[in-house]
Amino acid sequence: MNAPRPSPQPVTDLMWAQWKTKLLVSALETGVFTALAGGSLPEEALRERAGVHPRTSRDFFDALVALGLLRRDGTGYANTAESAEYLRSDRPATYLGDSVLQQCAGLADDLTGVLRTGVSSLDVNTGTEFYDTTYASPESVRAFQRDMTVLSIGSALAMAEKFPWQDYKTVADIGCAEGALPGHLLRRHPHLHAIGFDLPVAEHGFLEYTGRLGVGDRVSFAGGDFFADPMPSADVLVLGHILHNWDERRKLELLSSAHAALPEGGAVIVYETLIDDGRSENAVGLILSLIMHMEVPGGYDYTGADCQEWLRRTGFRGTYVEHLDGPESMVVGFK
Repeated sequence: MNAPRPSPQPVTDLMWAQWKTKLLVSALETGVFTALAGGSLPEEALRERAGVHPRTSRDFFDALVALGLLRRDGTGYANTAESAEYLRSDRPATYLGDSVLQQCAGLADDLTGVLRTGVSSLDVNTGTEFYDTTYASPESVRAFQRDMTVLSIGSALAMAEKFPWQDYKTVADIGCAEGALPGHLLRRHPHLHAIGFDLPVAEHGFLEYTGRLGVGDRVSFAGGDFFADPMPSADVLVLGHILHNWDERRKLELLSSAHAALPEGGAVIVYETLIDDGRSENAVGLILSLIMHMEVPGGYDYTGADCQEWLRRTGFRGTYVEHLDGPESMVVGFK
């Protein structure tokens, strides 16, 4: 057996570093730390003082908690000792915020804008659905597919080891992009066959990538719209980085469609950069939720407990959450 492939986490950690800096800049630009100069505040009071929109405030403040820049207690949010000392503009002798803002000028304009207005950049700039833009040309499709591989490859490698694939024969990846998930599953498990389901324009990239991985003879592509067409039937359906694009109604609609497509005894796997149930540790999950607020009206990320509840509401049983790689985890349910 070949040696396990290494996790891409050291690389993806650096990718997320820019967004952590953006959060700090936006917190300074909205005056969060100075707003807490008098002590702890409930979320509503803090967002009013900082001028942050209710749509984004909870994810924003909780992300600052996860980064160690705020703390959350029974009464609300408060500065940490470090942010109280160095990030409050009313303490000019020790304030470092001006230097941060000077070094990072313009870095967080998009994030700060949506924090203040609650309106995504697409709402403001084009009014166009995210996927209409993403799938507008072969070049934009391939760029998006490659981005999804970066986000998914660590989870694909971990999922190949952490789910009992020996009990199943077929898997369908819903919203498959270029096929990193089925490609790496099939490399690890020679008995599996996979279907990639995505908009028809994704077919070329999917077949090209899975062919390069050497599994082209065990994959097929099904073109369709998962809100308009039935999902393909397979023993296991995987929805990776899909649910967070939509509001709760659409999330439940997708899970209901997955339930209808599965045979009895089949399984669904939802994997995302899940927010931890305490909303205080996985900063990347909260950052990604803010990105959804910026790019996709109605979209947001969620906790494992949230997803388990949605699975139960759509007919799944035996649900559980398991960590995959880096900030990523999967939620599993059975029909």
